[in-house]
Amino acid sequence: MEVKSSMRFARISPRKVGDLAKIIRGKGVPAALDAMKFSHRKGAFLLLKALTSAVANAENNNELSAEDMVVRSVAVEYGPSMRRFKARARGMASPIRKRMCHVKIVLAETGRNENDQAQAAKGEK
Repeated sequence: MEVKSSMRFARISPRKVGDLAKIIRGKGVPAALDAMKFSHRKGAFLLLKALTSAVANAENNNELSAEDMVVRSVAVEYGPSMRRFKARARGMASPIRKRMCHVKIVLAETGRNENDQAQAAKGEK
């Protein structure tokens, strides 16, 4: 079973979050949580919030255990950019783009392999 969580309009550039997303992609949930807790970057704090939200969705809505889950995918997409202008020399102005991103996390179960699932399906019939 898959569990999804998303964070929209995070006030950080997608480039800064993307390299942190590569770290947790494919890891187990406890290892991914530890990796984000001990990183001092702002993107790690935001990914930790999204990851804990996905774990809470799995535990409360689907009654799954966090220890049996793995981070299947982490997608960091571009959001809108706020445009500001900074005064420059000789009465000119230069644009500043304050970027935002959207983060989508998908968790999946890893508890049973194919043989166990086949045996469970036979037992249910």
